[in-house]
Amino acid sequence: MRLLLVLTVPALAVLAAALAADKKDSTRPADSKQKTEYKAFDAAEFLRAHDRDKDGFLTRAELPRWMRHHFQRLDANKDGKISKDELEKGARYVRRHRPSDVLGVLVEMSDCDECAQEEVQRLYETLRKLDRNNDGKIDVDELKAGRETAAQERVTEIFEDLDADKDGKISKEEARGQLKKHFADLDRNNDGFIDGREMLDAVMARPAGAKGTGEKK
Repeated sequence: MRLLLVLTVPALAVLAAALAADKKDSTRPADSKQKTEYKAFDAAEFLRAHDRDKDGFLTRAELPRWMRHHFQRLDANKDGKISKDELEKGARYVRRHRPSDVLGVLVEMSDCDECAQEEVQRLYETLRKLDRNNDGKIDVDELKAGRETAAQERVTEIFEDLDADKDGKISKEEARGQLKKHFADLDRNNDGFIDGREMLDAVMARPAGAKGTGEKK
């Protein structure tokens, strides 16, 4: 649902703030050609570059260090080595840049330490909240619980902002912007209002066909 992007925009604020510091680099003439030369992942080329013993496969030790934590995911048949076919099928794990790299951008590339400190602190506080059992790790259940809490908080904010008569529902007259534009999609029971459940379902909705990027080992 297109509205999902609108309802979850606040979650992207940290990413936007972090990437802003990198904006100057993207305008440098020396980098402009490099930044336009995007290339699809070439499994054969990658295999040739890293296959030190030239046996046609990659062991964990032959992978670049930043990829080794993906070895179990790439090794689909669990034979202890990665073939060209497995590289092609697991191409998403070969991409060097990951969403979590935003933290590295904040720490390493910011030209405003005070601004970066504030954003890193927000990330740190969010991670601490997710780690409910304080074991220094975030498991799948904690992530799901955190998502539900964040969604409920977002719904509360929306209703506080738009529910003018405080009846626990948002009418089409009260709706604004994209919410008004997609009102009919959200009003699933067609009663002329968007209630808390309908709003929560919209905020929690994931794009059709979306799957988690992580896998349990």
